[in-house]
Amino acid sequence: MAQAWRCSGLRWSAGRPELAWDGGRRSTLTWGKRVAFAVAEGGERTCVGARGHVCPVRAIVPGRSTGARCEECARLDRAYSVAADTIADDPRPYHVYLAWFGPGMTKVGITALERGSARLLEQGAVCFSWLGVGPLMAARRTEELLRAALRVPDRIPYADKRAVRSELPTSAAERAAEVEDLHARAVALPAWPESLAREPCQPVDHAEVFGLTELPDAVGEVTELVAGGAVSGRLVAAAGPDLHVETGDGGVVVVDTRLMTGWELVAAGGEGEPTVPVREFKGRGVGVQDGLF
Repeated sequence: MAQAWRCSGLRWSAGRPELAWDGGRRSTLTWGKRVAFAVAEGGERTCVGARGHVCPVRAIVPGRSTGARCEECARLDRAYSVAADTIADDPRPYHVYLAWFGPGMTKVGITALERGSARLLEQGAVCFSWLGVGPLMAARRTEELLRAALRVPDRIPYADKRAVRSELPTSAAERAAEVEDLHARAVALPAWPESLAREPCQPVDHAEVFGLTELPDAVGEVTELVAGGAVSGRLVAAAGPDLHVETGDGGVVVVDTRLMTGWELVAAGGEGEPTVPVREFKGRGVGVQDGLF
């Protein structure tokens, strides 16, 4: 019987994508590497738990859930989440940033200073710049200020990010233009919190890091994994939690690795179209396997 692995998601380490597995194992991903996995027949997707704790009831979770948590574990996870605005007394300094994902898609966000640019890689930000640094509540106020004064959102759906990745401007200067414009307007706002230090606009471009410079159009995205289903192909790009995989028929599909968590996965053989549900993008246009990857 093939050895099964439980995926715990895509991680970015030193600017490189890695698939993490329960038990601490990591699989470094490189362009051209073969990606092939399958869900065992009769398998079920179980809750991944929260904050390092296993789900006490090993609850079954829906295949389309990107969180892979039952209601109780999701509640516990969000209870200690800065992103959910449930922590107000974190003493660490925070960065406020502007992140660009494509034309007309720039968001504002915050991340702990000690995390560096990891949060931007995890979100799939094609270009970003720091805006300021200071205490958590000052960073929060700045985030709200930009949302209200400049109409900059704090969230952009992943479906929107995926839809434009193969059609981005070709030059880094063009990709940075919206960030530079919003940065200048943001630091000029009169209600800027005194405890938040402004930072100069220094755009960082991730197009090459993600493999987006010559990215083929994706034909669709995997919507869920199912028992007995498989995905196999050649990795051509990775951005945020997404893998862009060229399958055996030559088409590229996007696999959100958050959909892989909670499943027992085994190595898959052969090539061909995915045997899991794929949503078509309307009107849009191999290395040696090491273990499971």
